[in-house]
Amino acid sequence: MLKENDVRRSIFPLAIIAALAAAPVLAQVRPFPANFRMQTIPINSTQIFVRVGGKGPAVVLLHGYGETGDMWEPLAVKLASNHTVIVPDLRGMGLSSHPSGGYDKKTQGGDIAGVLDALKIGKIDLVTHDIGNMVGYAFAAEQPDRVTKFILMDAPLPGVGPWDEVLKNPLLWHFRFGGPDMERLVKGRERIYLDRFWNEFSADPKNFDEASREHYAKLYAKPGAMHSGFEQFKAFDQDAVDNKAFLAKGKLPMPVLAVGGEKSFGPLMATVMRAAATNVQEAVVPHAGHWLMEENPNATIKFVTDFLQ
Repeated sequence: MLKENDVRRSIFPLAIIAALAAAPVLAQVRPFPANFRMQTIPINSTQIFVRVGGKGPAVVLLHGYGETGDMWEPLAVKLASNHTVIVPDLRGMGLSSHPSGGYDKKTQGGDIAGVLDALKIGKIDLVTHDIGNMVGYAFAAEQPDRVTKFILMDAPLPGVGPWDEVLKNPLLWHFRFGGPDMERLVKGRERIYLDRFWNEFSADPKNFDEASREHYAKLYAKPGAMHSGFEQFKAFDQDAVDNKAFLAKGKLPMPVLAVGGEKSFGPLMATVMRAAATNVQEAVVPHAGHWLMEENPNATIKFVTDFLQ
């Protein structure tokens, strides 16, 4: 039985402490470099904004709630030296469009498939965080032959493993927060709402810097953005049904790295993925809560690049 704070606190493996004991270097949002091209791809009744750069085997980076694909810039630049890097904004987020529906993760997995087809890309490595985990899992479960390696960071999968216990944690109140009245409450107050997540899910709120907060708050204040965000969570019940159907067909076959923040999911992330995949390795990012790329980008990037190599 998971305790109330299991999602925030975990036992940290001593081997990883020894390997990554140095204090983290914090990151803030930076524009993607000029050698990345930006384009919008119409697909699956929506329009997906995507950044593409580098050359070599393809890797897709999927963001989560409270951020956009911009979160991946330091990792994307690193990977672009020997990969073709594809960084979408998920449907309804960032600079992608805000359709009225399709926020179940199975449909969004189809968005990613459509983007790759439009770019004429077949097999990929997949790196995901938060809601991106759920979209990535749906894509990998439906098209496992297209995913060579899969890295998931610090968020559960609806209906998979300890999902019912995770839902009991009061820190996850926002999973059921939505609807017209909630949208009216946060309209014009998007920064107040988002600060709650950036503060509560950080090991130290100062690690999610002011420039990044301002950047994302402006994007989430765009017309339709908060509604789309609420719809991501509203779809969790359908996602759980879809994920159980995926599991009934078998676990993911590709190598998986399950990454948790020391002060967030920690090794629980590997517990989640061992319920969904046959070949799972575990990693825990020190000095970090949920926002791994902001709180300890150096350690997070090293885990990713080592696993992909």
